[in-house]
Amino acid sequence: MKRWNLAGPCLAALLVLQAAGTALAQTPVNPSLQEQLKLQEDIYLSRGEKVPEGYVINRSLLAYSFTLPDDFSYTLAGLGPNDRWLDIGAGEGQAVLDYFADRFELVSRRVRGAISTGGKAKAIAMSIEDRRTPEWQQISNKLAPGQVRYVYGKRLRDYTPEELGRFQIITDVIGGFSYSNDLTLYMEKTLSMLETNGNFYSLLQDVHSEAGTNKPHYANASYLTEIVDADGSNLKVCAWLKRITCVSVTCELRTGWRPNIEVYHVRKTCDQVSVPPLTPVHFQAGTPPERRYQAKTAAQSPAAKPASPPK
Repeated sequence: MKRWNLAGPCLAALLVLQAAGTALAQTPVNPSLQEQLKLQEDIYLSRGEKVPEGYVINRSLLAYSFTLPDDFSYTLAGLGPNDRWLDIGAGEGQAVLDYFADRFELVSRRVRGAISTGGKAKAIAMSIEDRRTPEWQQISNKLAPGQVRYVYGKRLRDYTPEELGRFQIITDVIGGFSYSNDLTLYMEKTLSMLETNGNFYSLLQDVHSEAGTNKPHYANASYLTEIVDADGSNLKVCAWLKRITCVSVTCELRTGWRPNIEVYHVRKTCDQVSVPPLTPVHFQAGTPPERRYQAKTAAQSPAAKPASPPK
């Protein structure tokens, strides 16, 4: 099945995604998980002309601003020198570079009045492969030691708390949240790295939205990411995120994109985080891959601590 990279209907959408194309070519029917994971690994390590269309590695900060929930720009602009930002699936790290360069003004104009006057936060760009460009070296060399880092060569799950620390903002624009085979572990790790009242911003494309008003992008096809609940019913990704304890979640369907996207803002409200377990039951390599999960437990309503005001 062909899958299209996220692309919008207007100039702003082109700025957001900077590319449009088909996903990975056809794969065998019912291939083994290991075969699919190997195909996915080949995508991560692809270079030059071998990089599949749809595997975008240079999204700008302006693209993040237009794509992620509206309050992302305000939250980022309000960070100060004692705060930290982690960008997962950063590719070349272009969004982080833009934050430290003059191009940040394109974003900050949208949120004038929210910009911290004490200086910018420290930032880490994370990628599976090293895709730094000469521009990365030029800009990072001008910054104070420790202001910016680029980490690569490992999955998110393989980093220790001592290696990365904790953050006020974590972003993921078609990174691990869209590509991971183990969504439970991914969310556990991500939330463990957020400070209380920290914010995680992400999105999925071609997913059944909280509103339930959209259909799969391709006729007679499935959504890219699907969850079956413990009772056999379909469980929306937004509903699953809202089952996580100690978080506040908002989900927003955006129908102006092809395919539609749902954007997520997850705010951590306390440290007793518990992520409802999902069992992976299907994975087909792509940009991004097609994934199916089975929920292990039915919905519960644990009492979470009241949220504190956001920073």
